[in-house]
Amino acid sequence: MKKYCCFLVIAFSSFMGIAQENIDRLDLTKIKEGQVKTFWLEVGNDGFNQPLTVPIIVVKGRETGPVLGLTSAIHGNELNGIAIIHQLIKDLNPETLSGIIVAVPGINRLSIEQHQRLFVDNQDLNRLFPGKKKGNRSQQYVWHLNTKILSKLDFLVDLHTASFGRANSLYVRGDFSVPIIKKLALVLDADILLNSSGAPSAGKSLGENRTLRGEAAFQGVPALTIECGNPQVFQKEIIRRGISGLKNLLIELEMLSAKKTNVASAIVCKKSYWMYTDAGGILDVIVDLTERVQAGQLVAVLRDSFGKDIKKYFAPEEGIIIGKSTNPINQSGGRIIHLGILENNKSAKQ
Repeated sequence: MKKYCCFLVIAFSSFMGIAQENIDRLDLTKIKEGQVKTFWLEVGNDGFNQPLTVPIIVVKGRETGPVLGLTSAIHGNELNGIAIIHQLIKDLNPETLSGIIVAVPGINRLSIEQHQRLFVDNQDLNRLFPGKKKGNRSQQYVWHLNTKILSKLDFLVDLHTASFGRANSLYVRGDFSVPIIKKLALVLDADILLNSSGAPSAGKSLGENRTLRGEAAFQGVPALTIECGNPQVFQKEIIRRGISGLKNLLIELEMLSAKKTNVASAIVCKKSYWMYTDAGGILDVIVDLTERVQAGQLVAVLRDSFGKDIKKYFAPEEGIIIGKSTNPINQSGGRIIHLGILENNKSAKQ
């Protein structure tokens, strides 16, 4: 009876996706066409000499095509991207897919479990690519991600959110001087498209400390970043739009044969920047995400502990609100708004 119960537990765990295979390297050639496979990919060892692993989902189509990478939660509080990947994979039929999807629903596994943004040594993994094989904890972790995942890809979409105390619109960052990147960005169901190079052209020396998107560009892999709303939550509408946009991207890459979903025209920004407080106090940001603001428009008021106005902040030029602070308590240098400067004050038409 004991053996029978043990068998049931193991079988149930496997069915629920708990007892997945650990692998040290991802060999896409060993996965059969028309399959969805899940793995725990080893990216180092913990303090008990046990493998540190990240979840990998591979969807391999029947027909040949590009390898698309989907990564999420390189910052541990960026959770919307995890739900987007999970539901997208459920919606796909590998029998009708061309090419391969390599999805990572949670790159920064340790920080996700600890409900924190940065890695366990307080380093930002998204500033450390390509990493170092013999570096510190964060550098080695990033080196594994770079050599075992990024090196396999033809395209990359990296899913983020705002950080703690801030809110984001659904917006896309990419180097729109690269035609394929702008073409893909236009089919995503985004509010705003932000032209941002992120890295020099492929092969150009840049030293170290690149973002994941920057490292992809350095390696010649066209890459986009999607900022999917707010931290440490699942937002149903953001998730729905993220899935819809990624399906459009798969169609644009000819990985799926279907009709693209119509998306609203996105506002194209040629640049953006944050405004910061120059004093401490209680901040009231009075503009909304995606709101178009005019030069000189009031965007925030800073007050002291007794409710007296310390300073009012005005938009320095015409633009659109990409992101904003949601934390009223600020010391000097606190973020106010992320202002996007429009490209010819026109929207991008499909």
